Formats: sequence, structure tokens, C-alpha cells
Amino acid sequence: MRELFDVRLSDSEHPMSRADLADAMAEADILVPTITDVIDAPLLGGAGPRLKLIANYGAGIDHIDVSTARQRGILVSNTPGVLTEDTADMTMALILSTARRMGEGIAQMQSEGWSGWAPEALLGMRLRGKRLGILGMGRIGQALASRARAFGMSVHYHNRRRLHEGLEAPLEATFWDSLDQMLARVDVLSVNAPHTPATFHLLNARRLKLLKRTAIVVNTSRGEVIDENALTRMLRAGDLAGAGLDVYERGRGVNPRLRDLPNVVLLPHMGSATREARLEMGERVLVNMRTFADGHRPPDQVVPSML
Repeated sequence: MRELFDVRLSDSEHPMSRADLADAMAEADILVPTITDVIDAPLLGGAGPRLKLIANYGAGIDHIDVSTARQRGILVSNTPGVLTEDTADMTMALILSTARRMGEGIAQMQSEGWSGWAPEALLGMRLRGKRLGILGMGRIGQALASRARAFGMSVHYHNRRRLHEGLEAPLEATFWDSLDQMLARVDVLSVNAPHTPATFHLLNARRLKLLKRTAIVVNTSRGEVIDENALTRMLRAGDLAGAGLDVYERGRGVNPRLRDLPNVVLLPHMGSATREARLEMGERVLVNMRTFADGHRPPDQVVPSML
């Protein structure tokens, strides 16, 4: 960025304060936020006349009021695609670690609580032959499906639209128009849907109760898609076998009751945390910035149909 533009950088790993964001937006032509920078209507209302592009460093854009930005003539771009493989890897890792109770095993070893091998100790779920339900069959959902097939799982999915046959057939994936019907039949549920008004608490208490008591839930997408309190109650009551979570409904505010549950694997939003992904994200931001500066539409511009 320094080679191409006149840049002011935040060198801290911590989120910018609201005041710092407001100051930056009052002066900049382009703002490059991350997912921890909430760009809402009041902040956009105070943006300077020069601000014409918000080039988000990341794929998710639910922290940006895209509609208000659009009304003010400010374009928004993101970095789609570059996180697909890494997030799918992490999702599969969470499925494995939750199904095989690795979190409990690690805790035993770290606390020196292991008393040795026993026939019924830490019995988990075999993945081969089990049904994986994918909620949201975009790039990451499809990448996860290919991994699950390698583990011998059958793939089922619910999506706003059914995949084209050319994408669906190689995955041997079964489309369910009814989310409720799919939930009742799967052994593992992976949430790979974005957070939108339509997906907020899509997995509410009623829908979570449709899952088998032996099922596990994994979420590497957006925490707001699941009613976290309802999920916690079911896990505590033994109405679900386990959960693997990389995202949370209240961001960093993880439900303390979740932390105490042995059948839950919690990660600190690290689904895309590889060196390769971070570099590719930066490269996509630069492409969007440079294309915009040259007077053209950014290739990764967010349009209303995506929301």
C-alpha cells in the first residue's frame, strides 16, 4: 500500500476506536477496515466527502452498513474466495475434534487426569457412514463437502438455491428444500451461512430440538446464525452430543456457560488464520483499491444481491 498510495496505517493488532475510525473516515478516500471495525450508519453519516470506497480486509461484511454506504455513494468491496480452503480445513478439524472428543482428551492430559486406557473411555462418533448437513452451500460449504466425502460421510445441504447439477453431482450431495426435515436426519450439522437479517437465529430453539440427541453442531461462519443460549441449554441438558465453535453470537463475549462444558470445543475465530490467507486477503484489497483508483469498478464490489 505504501508503494502505491499515501497511506496511514494502524500498527496495532487491536481494533480501532470509534473515534479513530471517525477521524479516518473524515479524511480518507479509501478506508480498509477489518471485521472488528463496526462501520454503522452514524459513522457513515460523519464520513468526509472524499470517502468513496470501503475496501474490507475480509470476506464477511455484516459489520458494515452496506445499504447506508450505498446511499451515500460509497462503494464496499471484500475479499471472497481466498478463505475457502483454510476455513473448510478448520471446519473439518472441528468436526473431527468434536466427534472424537479431542478437547476432553487434551484437557485430561494437561491436567494429568489420565488414568490410562479403558474400554469405554472417551467414546466418540465414527464419521464414516454418518450424514453431514451443511447449512449454506457456498464456496466453503462445497469445499467442506469434498473433504467430508473423503471421510466417507454422506453430504446433505440446505441453501437458498439448489446447486447446479455440475456442482452437486461430484459431491454426491442431497439438497433439502426444507431445513427442518434435513435437521432431523443428520448426525453432524455445519453452519456455513453468512449473517443476514434472514439468517439471524435461523437455528433457534425449535430447530435445534429437531436434531438427534447424538448429533454435533459445528459453526465456523457467523455466531448470530445460532441462538447461542438455546444451544448452551441443550448441550448442558444432554440433548446434543457436542459442539465445535469458532464464532460466537456476541463476538468476543463468549457465553461463560459454554466454557464450562466438556463436550464443547471452542476456538478464537481462527478459521482463516493461515499466513497464506492473510497475504491473499491483502493482495485482494490492493487489487480492489488500485482498480478503483484507476477509475473502474472494484472486482470484488459488494452488491445488494449478495446481502
